Amino acid sequence: MHGGVVDVRFDRGFTPAVREALRIPESGAMLEVQAHLEAGLVRALSLAPTSGLRRGILVEATGGSLTVPVGRELLGRVVDATGAPLDGGPAVASRERRPIHREPPALHSHDTRLSPLWTGIKVVDLLCPFARGGKTGLFGGAGVGKTLLLMELVDAVVAQYQGVAVFAGVGERIREGHELWRDFQRGGVLDRAVMVFGQMDAPPGTRLRVPHAALTIAEDFRDRERRDVLLLVDNIFRFVQAGMETSALLGRLPSRVGYQPTLATEIAEVEERISSTADGAITSVQAVYVPADDLYDPGAAAIMAHLDVRVVLQRSLAAAGLYPAVDAVASQSRLSSPEILGERHYRAGEQVRSTLSRYRELQDVIAMLGLDELSPEDRLLVRRARRLEKFLTQPFSVSEAFTGRKGARVPIGRTIEGCEAILAGRFDEVPEERLYMIGTLDDAEVP
Repeated sequence: MHGGVVDVRFDRGFTPAVREALRIPESGAMLEVQAHLEAGLVRALSLAPTSGLRRGILVEATGGSLTVPVGRELLGRVVDATGAPLDGGPAVASRERRPIHREPPALHSHDTRLSPLWTGIKVVDLLCPFARGGKTGLFGGAGVGKTLLLMELVDAVVAQYQGVAVFAGVGERIREGHELWRDFQRGGVLDRAVMVFGQMDAPPGTRLRVPHAALTIAEDFRDRERRDVLLLVDNIFRFVQAGMETSALLGRLPSRVGYQPTLATEIAEVEERISSTADGAITSVQAVYVPADDLYDPGAAAIMAHLDVRVVLQRSLAAAGLYPAVDAVASQSRLSSPEILGERHYRAGEQVRSTLSRYRELQDVIAMLGLDELSPEDRLLVRRARRLEKFLTQPFSVSEAFTGRKGARVPIGRTIEGCEAILAGRFDEVPEERLYMIGTLDDAEVP
């Protein structure tokens, strides 16, 4: 036994298959076979703390992979990767359990049509609209607002979403999970939600299998109940880290930057199951921690390759108090085309992106020489870019208790109107502070 990894020997040369579940009768703890060391000897991953395990303890092979309960009985419940309750309630009375490892839907059954999923968050809806039935990643380093933005999206989308929400909490703070649970209760959507947790204090084996368990629950609602599912993951990078921890304990040689050699395969096994079929859609929003704010980190880059939408949060914007700190230039969406969004929306988004991109190029010149050294055209562009930055900030409903500002949701049409008015110069003489943390331009208190 070493950390969360346990070696198990079976009698008479019997060797369980890789990914077969093993059970310890004495404690009820579950193990999962990861490697064959020799005939009858396997190396397994524990999904429970290994303290108290000792040499010679009895272990049973179950003959199948790890399973999780599925069905309507899970609605309103908080469970771990094996379906055990974490909310203080009774055991889940589900009539069926399904394996957590499953193949993605067949290629011919995929529904690839994408349509916008409006959130009421101005900068997201304008520049990187979410895709209904697609995969969205919220990228950012520590402290730039990923979890807060995810919680606001939950507040904005789940109430209007006529489906089921499945939340996977992977390796994050228990406090945040508890707050989200309470938010679901207050919002009246807990009875349409399932929460699967493997938080910071959980063994790496649990954190590694939480996304698979959450996906199995989501797939059951999609395939059998024929319902749309909103799958929320916070934080998918902690799944990668759990894989890195277990890979080292299993004796695998590390790959780039110390990541596990199976990185691409492990991510693909999760991401490829997040798909839409004729029966229903799974729409996924995943928070992605970016180590040292490096988007080219192998872990973050491997996740990014599977996404339809990437929302990049920038530290300099967060430091300036411009929340949500979405980088207008780096954020992208597959939906950003005039055929899907319409000519007016697409044109307004590209003008905003171009203006903010040019302003970023001029910031070094402004810092060294001052604003007065710019050409009249560039000074005008900077004035409008600053007002756009302020206008694209927004007070969040989930942060009302901390900021004292009432949360705002803005229809996409009003967001486009506001950006067009600022780009046309109609707010050139309005102090930019009046555009900060408002909803529509009607809230700007223009004299």
